[in-house]
Amino acid sequence: MASIVVPPVVHQDSPTADRSSASAATQPVVRRRTARQRRRRSWSALLWVAPAFGMYAVFVLFPMAQSVQYSFYDWDGIGPATPAGLDNWKAIFTRPELLNSVLHAFVLILFYTVLPVGLGLVAAALIRELRPGAFSTTARVVLFIPQVLPLVAAGIAWTWMYSSNGLVNQVLRAVGLDQLTRAWLGDFTFALPAVGVIGVWVMLGFCTVLLLAGIGKIDPALYEAARLDGAGRISEFFAVTLPGLRREIVVCTTFTIIAALASFDVIQIATQGGPGYQTMVPGVQIYRLTFLQQHVGQASALAVFLAVLVLVVIWPIQRLGREK
Repeated sequence: MASIVVPPVVHQDSPTADRSSASAATQPVVRRRTARQRRRRSWSALLWVAPAFGMYAVFVLFPMAQSVQYSFYDWDGIGPATPAGLDNWKAIFTRPELLNSVLHAFVLILFYTVLPVGLGLVAAALIRELRPGAFSTTARVVLFIPQVLPLVAAGIAWTWMYSSNGLVNQVLRAVGLDQLTRAWLGDFTFALPAVGVIGVWVMLGFCTVLLLAGIGKIDPALYEAARLDGAGRISEFFAVTLPGLRREIVVCTTFTIIAALASFDVIQIATQGGPGYQTMVPGVQIYRLTFLQQHVGQASALAVFLAVLVLVVIWPIQRLGREK
C-alpha cells in the first residue's frame, strides 16, 4: 500500500498581509494629515471672510443691536435717555398713525407685488412669442427702464403727471372723462392707490426681465409635448410655463414684498405721507419720528418691528421656493 507523503508546510509572510498591515498603520497618519488640512483651509477661508464680516458687523449688526436697545428708551437723540419699558412697542399697536402706516404697507403689497408679478408673467409670455429682433429688444428695454431710474427721479416725474394740469388729467380730459380729474396725490381716497401705481410702474420691468430669463431655461421639449397633447396657449402657460417659473416667481415676490414694506423714496418725494396720514408708511414714519419729532426710541421700536415683520412675511415664501 502506497504511503501518502505530506510535504512540510513552509510558513512565508504573505505580501497581501504586509500591505494590509502597512495600510492600517498609515491610516491614522492620513486622517490626522487630512484633518490638519481641513482646519488650515477653514482658517484661511475665515481670514478671507473676516474683512467683509467686520464691515458688516460695524455698519449693520452693531446699528441693529443699538436700535433694539434704543427701542426700550425714551430718547430725543441728544440728551440723556430714560427707560421706557415696553411703551414704545405698545404705541405701535395703540397709536392709529403708527398702526395705519403698517397697514398701508400691506396695501402696497398689492401694487408692488401682486400686480407686477401677474402682469410680468403675461408680458414675459407674450414677449417669448415674439421673434428675436428690434421690436422684442425694444419691448424689454422699455419695460426695464423704470428699474434703472433713481426712485427720487421717478417720484418727481409722477408728481408732475399727477398734478391738476398733469399728463394723467390731460389724458382724461382728452377722452371726455373730465369728471374723473382730480389732484390725485392730494385726494384722501385715491392718494394711496396713486402711489401704488408708481410701484407697479417701477417693479414691472424687473419682474418681466427676470421671468423672461426663467422662461429661457425651460426645456423646449416640454412645450412641444404640450402642443402634441393638444394644449392651447393658455393651457400651455398653466401646464408648462407657470410651474417652470416657480423659483423666479419666489425671487420676484420676495424682492417686491420687501420693497413694499420698506418703501420710502417714492412716498417721501410724492406725498411725504399725506394728505393727512393717508399714504404714511413705516419708512416715512421712522424718518419723521427720528429727524422731525426727535422720538428716537419710538422710531427704533418701529424699525425693529418692521425688520421682524419683513422676516415673518418672507420666511414662508422662501420655504415654498425650496420645496421640490
